[in-house]
Amino acid sequence: MFEFAGKKILVTGGAGFLGNAVVKELAKQGVNQTDIAVPRSREFDLREKNNCLLLTRDVDLVLHLAGNVGGIGKNQRLPGTLFYDNAIMGIELMEAARKNQVKKFVCLGTICAYPKYTPVPFREEDLWIGYPEETNASYGLAKKMLLVQAQAYRQEFGFNVIYLLPVNMYGPGDNFNPDSSHVIPATIKKICDAKTRGDEFVEMWGDGTPTREFLYVEDAARGIILAAQYYDKAEPVNLGSGGEISIKDLVTFIAGMLEFKGEIRWDTSKPNGQPRRLLDVSRAEKEFQFKAQVSFRDGLQKTIEWYLKNINYE
Repeated sequence: MFEFAGKKILVTGGAGFLGNAVVKELAKQGVNQTDIAVPRSREFDLREKNNCLLLTRDVDLVLHLAGNVGGIGKNQRLPGTLFYDNAIMGIELMEAARKNQVKKFVCLGTICAYPKYTPVPFREEDLWIGYPEETNASYGLAKKMLLVQAQAYRQEFGFNVIYLLPVNMYGPGDNFNPDSSHVIPATIKKICDAKTRGDEFVEMWGDGTPTREFLYVEDAARGIILAAQYYDKAEPVNLGSGGEISIKDLVTFIAGMLEFKGEIRWDTSKPNGQPRRLLDVSRAEKEFQFKAQVSFRDGLQKTIEWYLKNINYE
């Protein structure tokens, strides 16, 4: 078991959506705020080796949550940028942590690393049976290379790196920028904007048939902290809720919660993305007793309430 008391912890991406929840979870565990370092990207570019060496000096635990991420649109526009940024950040940070003798490194992967036609539910053993879905392959493969690095470093150097594979997260404080957001915040914003303008319809990408699994951000943070405390093996671990919903049902659900009376239209000229996404979450429960607690309805309600209170969508 990794004891947090008195340890210096680096949380990359700690000022972001997930990172903020992880820092709060660390505080719940009694970690002193002065022992948590949260570097800002404008001050420390993690693509630069010297920054990574500086940040990992005298650190006991690294939680690598930083990444350049987005939905299908961003992945289509910037595949090279997303590959380079995510690969190089992880590679440089893990190498710096190893050189500085960091005791433990938690690396966050992505469900996008799974092959396009992985049997459902996705089991960690199936991670290498095929190529990822094309629209986000560059991002997924960049993150997947960090698993190779993690396992190689454990084998050669005895470096304690664990690798987690979360599904898409959602919750209060999510990214609602239409150019880079994921499906839940993008849909909430789109429907709110349409309702405010009095539009008769909203138009969504694809045909609505793909299914997705979502994990409330506070549940995700709790899972990451449990893994940091109790998991020390080379094998990757899925983090998810264990439930799936079609995009069509998701959009209908959000429209109902927002009392939008207009039509939902589907632009089938736009990509669907991966046909199904649902994780087998049994390993996380077995290895470090993680199970999602927040229901999808409750999590979505909290997310919508936060958006209406905090975002000026007019």
